Amino acid sequence: MDDLENELWYPVQSPVLFDEHNDSSENTVTKKQKESELPLAEAFVVETAKETGFHRTTRLCLERIREAMLHHRWQEAAEYMACYPQQLEDTTAGPGKHYKEMIWRITIEILHHHPNSKMEDYNIIYEQMKHSGFKHYLMICLEHSFHLLLHGQIENANRHLSIAESWRHGQETAHQYQRSKLIQAYSGLLDYIIWCNKKNAPTKTSSTNVGSNQDMHYDFRQASVNLKEILKYPGVWDPFILSYVEMLEFYDAHDEAKKVLEEYAFDSMFPSNPNAHVYLYQYLQRHNAPARRLMKVLKVLHYLVPSHELMLDYSSFLLLSEKPGDIKKALGVLLDMLDYACWRTSMDAWKCLKDVIDKLQLQDDWKEVVAEQMTARKEWWPAMHFTMFHASEDAVQRPQLMEVKASLTKILCPVPPHLLDIEVQKKTQTAVCTQSLAWLAPVDL
Repeated sequence: MDDLENELWYPVQSPVLFDEHNDSSENTVTKKQKESELPLAEAFVVETAKETGFHRTTRLCLERIREAMLHHRWQEAAEYMACYPQQLEDTTAGPGKHYKEMIWRITIEILHHHPNSKMEDYNIIYEQMKHSGFKHYLMICLEHSFHLLLHGQIENANRHLSIAESWRHGQETAHQYQRSKLIQAYSGLLDYIIWCNKKNAPTKTSSTNVGSNQDMHYDFRQASVNLKEILKYPGVWDPFILSYVEMLEFYDAHDEAKKVLEEYAFDSMFPSNPNAHVYLYQYLQRHNAPARRLMKVLKVLHYLVPSHELMLDYSSFLLLSEKPGDIKKALGVLLDMLDYACWRTSMDAWKCLKDVIDKLQLQDDWKEVVAEQMTARKEWWPAMHFTMFHASEDAVQRPQLMEVKASLTKILCPVPPHLLDIEVQKKTQTAVCTQSLAWLAPVDL
């Protein structure tokens, strides 16, 4: 039993025996063979020279827990885990912050996989760990609320977050400040969920309808305070922004909702986020914004994600525009989309490209415009879209797509794909023949 810790955590290193029959080179090779070249995890708990009986017991107990979890023996792990929290009573091991976090995470992991775990078991563990120290208090409260939320206990989850939101301990550190803002954000999100449930709940009489509206408005104010506050801090707040905007739209605060989305999309304080521009576009589209305003948002989205599905909308806007240069932009947008393999068999993308080229052909310089766009693509586009394999596959599975692509082949790729290699071969053969003739030519003496 004394050597169990070494067997579990350390590589085997047998001593090299030296005698008169072994030379130094053989000993060196033997030593290298026995040393593991794989990266090994550091032991979390190691045996010390002053290890007491209590320390040895807790160390072996942790090893048993680890082994049981690795082999998915959850009942055995739970039985050992019931004894391990005695480690927190050890006053000779320092503050024991790492033990508290380890007990919290291991216990929840065992409960998550144990077939007979109950909600009461989770609540008991979370409450015990909350009061075992202050370092992880906020994160334990947040995780506890998530677990309650997954089991439909929304009001209870919101109550735990409200308690955590008002919790303070000593001088607030930067790390603690960030976690408190995260608690505040999720508290607002839960208020929004409660607001949604009341909004969708059926009402029987006018009196209950008035009371429900008052309760809804109270939840709206509660959620708005927290959700509006997080907009002051940089981050990716997608679900929180959408929740806040939905409530603002419900109460016809359209100017405020638009302002929130525009700040989220264009304020340099927030990281670059394509979703922010998608949300702004969808909001403007719902409220019948002019096409030019929608195109400005999609232009930024095209710069961030050229393969986004909304680029079909952008190209359609450019196609319908009367501005002379927009048809050229539409061609570039669609070709950028088709640069990605996910759009290779999209009938919508190819049909829109055909419409753009048909309109572009009404201009005198259409060939130059197409050639300019295809210059950087001529080496690899034919192999990506216009091969015999693609044609045979589309003929069987997508005959309409094959017809559209066939009408665009000569326009986009004037030189057939199979002739590109032939042209290269001809140039190579010509160069070789020229060099051979030069070498065989008679020399004037």
